[in-house]
Amino acid sequence: MDNPMLLKSTTRHIRIFAGEIDSHGELVPSDQVLTLDVDPDNEFNWNEDALQKIYHKFDELVEGSSGADLTDYNLRRIGSDLEHYMRSLLQKGEISYNLTARVTNYSMGLPQVAAL
Repeated sequence: MDNPMLLKSTTRHIRIFAGEIDSHGELVPSDQVLTLDVDPDNEFNWNEDALQKIYHKFDELVEGSSGADLTDYNLRRIGSDLEHYMRSLLQKGEISYNLTARVTNYSMGLPQVAAL
Protein backbone atom coordinates (compact mmCIF):
# COMPACT_ATOMS: atom_id res chain seq x y z
CA MET A 1 0.00 0.00 0.00
CA ASP A 2 1.40 3.38 -0.95
CA ASN A 3 -0.47 5.58 1.54
CA PRO A 4 -2.98 3.44 3.40
CA MET A 5 -5.74 5.05 5.44
CA LEU A 6 -5.90 4.04 9.09
CA LEU A 7 -9.12 2.13 9.70
CA LYS A 8 -10.24 1.96 13.31
CA SER A 9 -13.07 1.11 15.64
CA THR A 10 -13.33 2.85 18.98
CA THR A 11 -15.85 2.10 21.66
CA ARG A 12 -15.57 3.29 25.24
CA HIS A 13 -13.53 0.25 26.29
CA ILE A 14 -12.26 -1.35 23.06
CA ARG A 15 -10.11 0.21 20.36
CA ILE A 16 -9.13 -1.68 17.23
CA PHE A 17 -6.71 -0.26 14.66
CA ALA A 18 -5.86 -1.68 11.24
CA GLY A 19 -2.16 -1.18 11.79
CA GLU A 20 0.79 -2.11 13.94
CA ILE A 21 3.20 -0.34 16.25
CA ASP A 22 6.62 0.17 14.67
CA SER A 23 9.98 0.19 16.47
CA HIS A 24 9.55 3.93 17.20
CA GLY A 25 6.19 3.42 18.91
CA GLU A 26 4.24 4.88 15.98
CA LEU A 27 1.06 3.29 14.65
CA VAL A 28 1.58 2.37 10.99
CA PRO A 29 -1.55 1.61 8.92
CA SER A 30 -1.76 -1.94 7.58
CA ASP A 31 -4.35 -4.05 5.82
CA GLN A 32 -2.77 -7.22 7.26
CA VAL A 33 -2.50 -6.54 11.02
CA LEU A 34 -5.06 -5.51 13.64
CA THR A 35 -3.99 -3.97 16.93
CA LEU A 36 -6.27 -4.23 19.96
CA ASP A 37 -6.28 -1.79 22.88
CA VAL A 38 -8.42 -3.02 25.79
CA ASP A 39 -9.76 -0.60 28.43
CA PRO A 40 -7.48 2.33 27.54
CA ASP A 41 -8.85 4.44 30.42
CA ASN A 42 -8.25 1.69 33.04
CA GLU A 43 -11.90 1.73 34.08
CA PHE A 44 -11.74 -1.94 35.14
CA ASN A 45 -9.62 -4.20 37.29
CA TRP A 46 -8.22 -7.01 35.15
CA ASN A 47 -6.61 -10.31 35.90
CA GLU A 48 -4.59 -12.21 33.32
CA ASP A 49 -7.30 -14.83 32.78
CA ALA A 50 -9.99 -12.25 31.96
CA LEU A 51 -7.65 -10.36 29.64
CA GLN A 52 -6.77 -13.58 27.81
CA LYS A 53 -10.50 -14.25 27.37
CA ILE A 54 -10.85 -10.88 25.63
CA TYR A 55 -7.88 -11.65 23.35
CA HIS A 56 -9.26 -15.10 22.59
CA LYS A 57 -12.70 -13.67 21.76
CA PHE A 58 -11.01 -11.07 19.55
CA ASP A 59 -9.16 -13.82 17.68
CA GLU A 60 -12.45 -15.74 17.23
CA LEU A 61 -14.24 -12.67 15.87
CA VAL A 62 -11.40 -11.84 13.49
CA GLU A 63 -11.27 -15.45 12.28
CA GLY A 64 -15.03 -15.39 11.78
CA SER A 65 -14.61 -12.34 9.57
CA SER A 66 -11.82 -13.82 7.44
CA GLY A 67 -12.50 -13.39 3.78
CA ALA A 68 -14.59 -10.25 4.36
CA ASP A 69 -13.28 -6.87 3.27
CA LEU A 70 -11.42 -4.87 5.91
CA THR A 71 -13.85 -1.97 6.41
CA ASP A 72 -14.81 0.43 9.18
CA TYR A 73 -18.13 -1.39 9.47
CA ASN A 74 -16.51 -4.80 10.01
CA LEU A 75 -14.10 -3.38 12.61
CA ARG A 76 -16.98 -1.64 14.43
CA ARG A 77 -18.92 -4.91 14.51
CA ILE A 78 -15.96 -6.72 16.07
CA GLY A 79 -15.46 -3.86 18.56
CA SER A 80 -19.12 -3.85 19.51
CA ASP A 81 -19.14 -7.62 20.00
CA LEU A 82 -16.06 -7.35 22.24
CA GLU A 83 -17.70 -4.55 24.23
CA HIS A 84 -20.71 -6.82 24.87
CA TYR A 85 -18.41 -9.68 25.83
CA MET A 86 -16.61 -7.39 28.27
CA ARG A 87 -19.97 -6.52 29.82
CA SER A 88 -20.66 -10.24 30.32
CA LEU A 89 -17.32 -10.61 32.14
CA LEU A 90 -18.31 -7.74 34.41
CA GLN A 91 -21.72 -9.25 35.11
CA LYS A 92 -20.11 -12.60 35.98
CA GLY A 93 -17.70 -10.87 38.35
CA GLU A 94 -14.62 -11.83 36.32
CA ILE A 95 -13.63 -8.16 36.09
CA SER A 96 -14.68 -5.27 38.31
CA TYR A 97 -14.78 -1.50 38.19
CA ASN A 98 -11.54 0.24 39.11
CA LEU A 99 -12.75 2.61 41.82
CA THR A 100 -9.46 4.54 41.66
CA ALA A 101 -9.84 5.26 37.93
CA ARG A 102 -9.73 8.86 36.75
CA VAL A 103 -13.47 8.71 36.08
CA THR A 104 -15.94 6.21 37.53
CA ASN A 105 -19.11 6.46 35.50
CA TYR A 106 -20.30 2.84 35.61
CA SER A 107 -20.73 2.86 31.85
CA MET A 108 -21.65 -0.84 31.79
CA GLY A 109 -24.17 -0.72 34.61
CA LEU A 110 -24.09 -0.21 38.34
CA PRO A 111 -21.70 -2.40 40.32
CA GLN A 112 -23.17 -5.45 41.98
CA VAL A 113 -23.26 -5.39 45.73
CA ALA A 114 -23.09 -8.72 47.50
CA ALA A 115 -25.88 -9.30 50.01
CA LEU A 116 -24.60 -9.98 53.51
